Amino acid sequence: MASGESQWITSPQARRDVQRLRAQSHAILTSSATVLADDPALTVRWAELDASTQASYPQENLRQPVRIVIDSQNRVTPAHRIVQQPGETWIARTQEDSRAWPDAVRTITVPAHNGHLDLVVLMMQLGRQQINSIWVEAGPGLAGALLQAGLVDELIVYVAPKLLGTQARGLCELPGLEKLADAPQFTFSEIRHVGPDVCCIW
Repeated sequence: MASGESQWITSPQARRDVQRLRAQSHAILTSSATVLADDPALTVRWAELDASTQASYPQENLRQPVRIVIDSQNRVTPAHRIVQQPGETWIARTQEDSRAWPDAVRTITVPAHNGHLDLVVLMMQLGRQQINSIWVEAGPGLAGALLQAGLVDELIVYVAPKLLGTQARGLCELPGLEKLADAPQFTFSEIRHVGPDVCCIW
Protein backbone atom coordinates (compact mmCIF):
# COMPACT_ATOMS: atom_id res chain seq x y z
CA MET A 1 0.00 0.00 0.00
CA ALA A 2 1.03 3.65 -0.26
CA SER A 3 1.49 3.61 3.53
CA GLY A 4 4.02 0.80 3.23
CA GLU A 5 1.65 -1.78 4.76
CA SER A 6 2.41 -5.20 3.29
CA GLN A 7 1.43 -7.78 5.92
CA TRP A 8 0.05 -9.83 4.46
CA ILE A 9 -0.54 -9.45 0.73
CA THR A 10 0.32 -13.04 -0.14
CA SER A 11 -0.88 -16.30 1.41
CA PRO A 12 0.77 -18.50 4.05
CA GLN A 13 1.68 -20.92 1.24
CA ALA A 14 3.60 -18.21 -0.61
CA ARG A 15 5.37 -17.15 2.57
CA ARG A 16 6.31 -20.79 3.19
CA ASP A 17 7.79 -20.89 -0.31
CA VAL A 18 9.85 -17.80 0.52
CA GLN A 19 11.18 -19.57 3.61
CA ARG A 20 12.42 -22.37 1.35
CA LEU A 21 14.19 -19.91 -0.93
CA ARG A 22 15.76 -18.17 2.04
CA ALA A 23 17.09 -21.49 3.31
CA GLN A 24 18.69 -22.23 -0.06
CA SER A 25 20.53 -18.90 -0.21
CA HIS A 26 23.94 -17.89 1.11
CA ALA A 27 22.63 -14.44 2.02
CA ILE A 28 19.50 -12.29 2.19
CA LEU A 29 19.90 -8.72 0.98
CA THR A 30 17.73 -5.80 2.03
CA SER A 31 17.90 -2.04 2.45
CA SER A 32 17.85 0.26 5.45
CA ALA A 33 14.52 1.61 4.15
CA THR A 34 12.97 -1.84 4.53
CA VAL A 35 14.50 -2.29 7.98
CA LEU A 36 13.13 1.06 9.14
CA ALA A 37 9.69 0.43 7.63
CA ASP A 38 9.13 -3.20 8.63
CA ASP A 39 11.78 -4.08 11.25
CA PRO A 40 12.10 -7.58 9.74
CA ALA A 41 14.07 -10.47 11.22
CA LEU A 42 14.90 -12.01 7.80
CA THR A 43 15.58 -15.44 9.25
CA VAL A 44 14.73 -18.93 8.09
CA ARG A 45 11.92 -20.16 10.32
CA TRP A 46 12.25 -23.94 10.30
CA ALA A 47 8.68 -24.56 11.52
CA GLU A 48 7.34 -22.77 8.43
CA LEU A 49 9.30 -24.87 5.92
CA ASP A 50 7.51 -27.60 3.97
CA ALA A 51 8.30 -31.21 4.90
CA SER A 52 10.65 -31.76 1.97
CA THR A 53 12.73 -28.70 2.81
CA GLN A 54 12.76 -29.62 6.50
CA ALA A 55 14.22 -32.99 5.53
CA SER A 56 16.94 -31.24 3.51
CA TYR A 57 17.71 -28.79 6.32
CA PRO A 58 17.36 -30.58 9.69
CA GLN A 59 16.56 -28.13 12.46
CA GLU A 60 19.67 -28.94 14.46
CA ASN A 61 21.86 -28.19 11.43
CA LEU A 62 19.94 -25.19 10.10
CA ARG A 63 22.31 -22.45 8.98
CA GLN A 64 20.91 -18.95 8.90
CA PRO A 65 21.85 -17.08 5.72
CA VAL A 66 23.97 -13.99 6.24
CA ARG A 67 21.69 -10.95 6.44
CA ILE A 68 23.11 -8.03 4.44
CA VAL A 69 21.72 -4.53 4.89
CA ILE A 70 22.60 -1.64 2.59
CA ASP A 71 22.78 1.37 4.90
CA SER A 72 24.71 4.22 3.32
CA GLN A 73 23.32 6.77 5.79
CA ASN A 74 23.83 4.72 8.98
CA ARG A 75 20.11 4.66 9.76
CA VAL A 76 19.92 1.10 11.12
CA THR A 77 20.46 0.89 14.88
CA PRO A 78 21.47 -1.88 17.31
CA ALA A 79 17.82 -1.92 18.44
CA HIS A 80 16.52 -3.27 15.14
CA ARG A 81 15.48 -6.92 15.10
CA ILE A 82 17.64 -7.83 12.12
CA VAL A 83 20.86 -7.44 14.13
CA GLN A 84 19.54 -9.42 17.10
CA GLN A 85 18.85 -12.71 15.32
CA PRO A 86 20.90 -15.92 15.24
CA GLY A 87 23.61 -15.86 12.59
CA GLU A 88 25.52 -12.96 11.10
CA THR A 89 24.36 -9.55 9.93
CA TRP A 90 26.60 -7.57 7.60
CA ILE A 91 25.92 -3.86 7.19
CA ALA A 92 27.21 -2.28 3.99
CA ARG A 93 28.11 1.37 4.58
CA THR A 94 29.75 4.25 2.77
CA GLN A 95 30.89 5.89 6.02
CA GLU A 96 32.16 4.78 9.40
CA ASP A 97 29.85 4.11 12.34
CA SER A 98 31.10 4.34 15.92
CA ARG A 99 28.15 2.75 17.70
CA ALA A 100 28.51 -0.48 19.68
CA TRP A 101 27.05 -3.47 17.85
CA PRO A 102 26.45 -7.13 18.74
CA ASP A 103 29.43 -9.40 18.05
CA ALA A 104 27.69 -11.03 15.08
CA VAL A 105 27.36 -7.70 13.24
CA ARG A 106 30.03 -6.92 10.67
CA THR A 107 30.60 -3.72 8.70
CA ILE A 108 31.45 -3.72 5.00
CA THR A 109 32.74 -0.40 3.70
CA VAL A 110 31.77 0.28 0.10
CA PRO A 111 32.51 3.44 -1.93
CA ALA A 112 29.69 5.65 -3.12
CA HIS A 113 28.75 6.01 -6.78
CA ASN A 114 26.46 8.81 -7.98
CA GLY A 115 25.43 9.52 -4.42
CA HIS A 116 24.56 5.93 -3.55
CA LEU A 117 26.44 2.88 -2.33
CA ASP A 118 28.13 1.22 -5.31
CA LEU A 119 26.18 -2.02 -5.78
CA VAL A 120 28.63 -3.47 -8.30
CA VAL A 121 31.54 -3.07 -5.87
CA LEU A 122 29.41 -4.56 -3.09
CA MET A 123 28.69 -7.66 -5.18
CA MET A 124 32.38 -8.06 -5.95
CA GLN A 125 33.21 -7.85 -2.25
CA LEU A 126 30.52 -10.39 -1.38
CA GLY A 127 31.81 -12.75 -4.06
CA ARG A 128 35.27 -12.63 -2.51
CA GLN A 129 33.61 -13.69 0.76
CA GLN A 130 32.10 -16.74 -1.00
CA ILE A 131 28.60 -15.23 -0.97
CA ASN A 132 27.43 -16.60 -4.31
CA SER A 133 23.65 -16.90 -3.95
CA ILE A 134 21.79 -13.81 -2.75
CA TRP A 135 18.05 -13.65 -2.11
CA VAL A 136 16.73 -10.08 -2.19
CA GLU A 137 13.79 -8.90 -0.08
CA ALA A 138 13.52 -5.16 -0.47
CA GLY A 139 11.34 -2.32 -1.64
CA PRO A 140 11.17 -0.71 -5.06
CA GLY A 141 14.23 1.49 -4.57
CA LEU A 142 16.82 -1.25 -4.10
CA ALA A 143 14.99 -3.62 -6.46
CA GLY A 144 15.11 -1.05 -9.24
CA ALA A 145 18.73 -0.12 -8.55
CA LEU A 146 19.80 -3.77 -8.79
CA LEU A 147 17.92 -4.17 -12.07
CA GLN A 148 19.42 -1.03 -13.57
CA ALA A 149 22.91 -2.11 -12.50
CA GLY A 150 22.47 -5.44 -14.28
CA LEU A 151 22.87 -7.41 -11.07
CA VAL A 152 19.70 -9.52 -11.20
CA ASP A 153 20.01 -13.09 -12.48
CA GLU A 154 16.43 -14.13 -11.75
CA LEU A 155 13.18 -12.48 -10.73
CA ILE A 156 10.79 -14.44 -8.52
CA VAL A 157 7.53 -12.55 -8.09
CA TYR A 158 4.50 -13.69 -6.09
CA VAL A 159 1.18 -12.34 -7.34
CA ALA A 160 -1.83 -12.40 -5.01
CA PRO A 161 -5.42 -12.26 -6.31
CA LYS A 162 -5.89 -8.76 -4.91
CA LEU A 163 -6.22 -5.30 -6.44
CA LEU A 164 -4.50 -2.54 -4.49
CA GLY A 165 -5.22 0.46 -6.70
CA THR A 166 -3.03 3.20 -8.10
CA GLN A 167 -1.67 4.30 -4.72
CA ALA A 168 0.04 0.97 -4.04
CA ARG A 169 3.82 0.87 -4.21
CA GLY A 170 5.31 -0.62 -7.35
CA LEU A 171 7.66 -3.55 -7.68
CA CYS A 172 10.67 -1.46 -8.67
CA GLU A 173 11.71 2.11 -9.36
CA LEU A 174 13.26 2.63 -12.78
CA PRO A 175 14.01 6.35 -13.02
CA GLY A 176 14.61 7.65 -16.51
CA LEU A 177 12.53 4.96 -18.20
CA GLU A 178 10.36 6.85 -20.68
CA LYS A 179 10.02 4.52 -23.67
CA LEU A 180 8.46 1.08 -23.76
CA ALA A 181 11.33 -0.05 -25.97
CA ASP A 182 13.76 0.72 -23.12
CA ALA A 183 11.91 -1.41 -20.56
CA PRO A 184 13.86 -4.39 -19.19
CA GLN A 185 12.87 -7.53 -21.10
CA PHE A 186 12.57 -10.98 -19.55
CA THR A 187 11.33 -14.44 -20.48
CA PHE A 188 9.16 -16.43 -18.12
CA SER A 189 10.93 -19.64 -17.11
CA GLU A 190 8.21 -20.88 -14.75
CA ILE A 191 4.69 -19.96 -13.68
CA ARG A 192 3.02 -21.99 -10.94
CA HIS A 193 0.26 -21.77 -8.37
CA VAL A 194 1.30 -21.44 -4.73
CA GLY A 195 -1.90 -21.78 -2.76
CA PRO A 196 -4.22 -19.02 -4.03
CA ASP A 197 -1.26 -17.03 -5.39
CA VAL A 198 0.85 -17.33 -8.52
CA CYS A 199 4.65 -17.49 -8.55
CA CYS A 200 6.26 -16.10 -11.71
CA ILE A 201 9.93 -16.73 -12.38
CA TRP A 202 11.69 -14.66 -15.04
